[in-house]
Amino acid sequence: MYKTILLAYDGSEAGRTALLECSDLAAIAQSQVHLIAVVQPIPAAVLYEVVISEVPDAADETEHHRRVLEEGIAILRERGYPAQGHLARGEPVEQICEAARRLAAHLIIVGHRRPKGWAERWWKGSLGASLLDASPCSVLISMPAKR
Repeated sequence: MYKTILLAYDGSEAGRTALLECSDLAAIAQSQVHLIAVVQPIPAAVLYEVVISEVPDAADETEHHRRVLEEGIAILRERGYPAQGHLARGEPVEQICEAARRLAAHLIIVGHRRPKGWAERWWKGSLGASLLDASPCSVLISMPAKR
């Protein structure tokens, strides 16, 4: 089944839902679990449009993602599943797929938050859809319950 699972974790509600689903699946499959947090670079077009003082510091962003990753690992360990963490920098789909290849993952799990409208989906794009096209293995897209 899924002996190695890679969970893309960002600490969001959707990410936590995916984390809990991952731990349930890991228990059933007796899987090795890896978490990855990806620090995404700010596109140059965005930098051009904003006041420089508003751009987050790269070190702050990296530290934030490191804390999120540690939080996810701690939650899994509390549930009895040892997990390894990986911090990456770059485009999320590329980094997740590269980690999946390197780890010989059988399954990638990502959380998905439903966008509020067409404009948000257009602006942000879809990590899940891009990941499906590029993934070297199966992908499970976890979604929080509708409210």
